[in-house]
Amino acid sequence: MTDRKTELAANLANVEQRITAACAAAGREREEVTLIVVTKTYPASDVRILSELGVRHVAENRDQDAAPKAAACADLPLKWHFVGQLQTNKVRSVVGYADFVQSVDRDRLVTALSKEAGRAGREVGCFIQVALDAGESARGERGGVAPGGIEELAGLVAGAPGLRLDGLMTVAPLTGEYAGREQAAFERLMDLSTDLRRAHPAATMVSAGMSADLEQAVAAGATHVRVGTAVLGVRPRLG
Repeated sequence: MTDRKTELAANLANVEQRITAACAAAGREREEVTLIVVTKTYPASDVRILSELGVRHVAENRDQDAAPKAAACADLPLKWHFVGQLQTNKVRSVVGYADFVQSVDRDRLVTALSKEAGRAGREVGCFIQVALDAGESARGERGGVAPGGIEELAGLVAGAPGLRLDGLMTVAPLTGEYAGREQAAFERLMDLSTDLRRAHPAATMVSAGMSADLEQAVAAGATHVRVGTAVLGVRPRLG
């Protein structure tokens, strides 16, 4: 193996061990949690190595980086997740490669995604991004809809051609009542997921937890964890 492949294999094994231990501690099966490797700022060659190592879900947060990378890796058996704040002028490009958009947080974005999914003849899985640092009707610092806006937005996604309502996503907030309380934040997201599933039983996915707090997310019941640094290493600073 190349040095990079050896490094990534070791990191991936460590993350797998952490997820497995967290599942065991929570009384869950390992198969209940999907690992998404966040490959932002890293090259397509790393994505190719990850695929060789068995990774099947990867995530990006900037279309200008993701689009060429996804094109370069189009031959690989991967599911691509878009996890960054998404401007409507980037939607056509993102719909071209993303199997899931995890940052759906406003009406205009739902309309744009539905239009482009129809144009491309694709079905895009949507996670509503929940801002736990927002008031009941505001948006969060890093995007996301307040808990009070979930029901209306979910209805729009569920009724939009070309879109599939898969569940909820959050990022542990840096401000507000949940700052520094990742476990409580993720438990709140699970409560919101329970509420959502009363009206939309198929929206079972819950995306929460990253390199530093994946254990808390698994303990709370997350179905997907988004891990970058713990697999790929500390990211180079963007100039």
